[in-house]
Amino acid sequence: MATNGEITDDEFVDLIYESDNSDAGAFYECSEKPYWPEPDDSTLYKPAYFSGSIESQNEKACRDFSTPITIEQAKANNVDRPIRVYADGIFDMFHAGHARALMQAKNVFPNVYLLVGVCSDELTHHMKGNTVMNEWERYEAVRHCRYVDEVITDAPWTITPDYLDEHKIDFVAHDDLPYVSKDSDDVYKDIKAAGKFVPTKRTEGISTSDLIARIVKDYDKYVRRNLRRGYTAKELNVGFIKEKKFQFQEGYDKVKEKVKSVETKSKELVHKFEDKGIELFQRWDERSREFIGNFLDLFGREGTLNQMWQGGKDKIKRAVSPTGSPPSSPSMSRSSSTSFISAGGNISFESDPDSDSDE
Repeated sequence: MATNGEITDDEFVDLIYESDNSDAGAFYECSEKPYWPEPDDSTLYKPAYFSGSIESQNEKACRDFSTPITIEQAKANNVDRPIRVYADGIFDMFHAGHARALMQAKNVFPNVYLLVGVCSDELTHHMKGNTVMNEWERYEAVRHCRYVDEVITDAPWTITPDYLDEHKIDFVAHDDLPYVSKDSDDVYKDIKAAGKFVPTKRTEGISTSDLIARIVKDYDKYVRRNLRRGYTAKELNVGFIKEKKFQFQEGYDKVKEKVKSVETKSKELVHKFEDKGIELFQRWDERSREFIGNFLDLFGREGTLNQMWQGGKDKIKRAVSPTGSPPSSPSMSRSSSTSFISAGGNISFESDPDSDSDE
C-alpha cells in the first residue's frame, strides 16, 4: 500500500477481483484470480492502467479540467492537455473489430487519452446475455490493446453526467448506429444531444456474434478436436450417446483418411511408372534408331558388308578368268611342230606344212 493512502495499479487489480460478484464466479467455476504476473519496473512496454489506481489518479491530478472543450478546439489541438475520450463495450472474445474501433477512438483528435469502460459480468448477463469470456478476461484483453491508456472496470450501461464528471471525460466515441437496450432506443442519445459524441465506424464482417456463429456452425468439428486434445465429454457438456457418435465419426474419418492416403500414394506410384515407362520408351526409341542405322551401315546397299562382297567377287572373277597371252611371231609358227599323244600312247610329231622339206 502506498504511504499516502492511495493504492498502486497492482493492488487495485487484486481489489477489483476480490469484489467480483459470486454469481459470475459460479457461472465460470472460477473462484480465484488466474495468475498472470504483472510486469516489473524494468519492463519497457506495460499494459494500460486501471481506473482508480495511483497512476490513473495522478493523471487526473496534474491536469486542469475547469474549462469545457469543444469539438472544434479538440480537432485544432488548441488545448494544453490530452483530450479524454471514452469508449465502452463488453468486448467479449476481443477481436479485430474491437481493436479497430479503439484505434479510431484514439485517433479522433490529435492528442487523445483513451479511457475504455468494460461492463461487468453481472450487468452484461442481465442486459444482454451470457458471455464467452468472464469479466477478468475481458478487462485484461482490453488492457493489453496498444491504443488504450486506461481501463474502467464495471462500466455502466448508460452514461450519466455524473459518470462523465467523475472520470473527467470530454467526449464519447462509438459507432453512429442507435444502440438499443431494454430501457432505451439508443443509450447514447443524451450524449449526442449534449454535443459530446464522436462517431466511429464498425468493421463489417466481424463481430462477437459472427465468431460464435462460426463456432456453432462447425460445432461437431470443434468438439471432436477438443476431445482429441484431452478434454473430457463432461467438460464439453457432451452426453454419452453424442460422445460415442463423435468417437465413431473420428474412427471413420481416420479410416477414410488412410484410404485416401493409400489412393493418393497409388496414384503417385502409377504416375511414377508411367513416367518411367515413357522414359524407357524414349530410350528404346533412341537405341532402336541407332541400331537400325548401324544395321543399314553394315548390310545396306552402300554398306560395308556389301562393299566387301563386291570387292571379293571382283577378285574371284579375276582369279578364275585371267587375261589371254599375246599372239606368236610368224617365223616361230613356221618352224614349230606340233606334238600330241595318240590314243595308243605313241607320240607323233607333225611338221608344219608351210615349212620347207629336206629331200
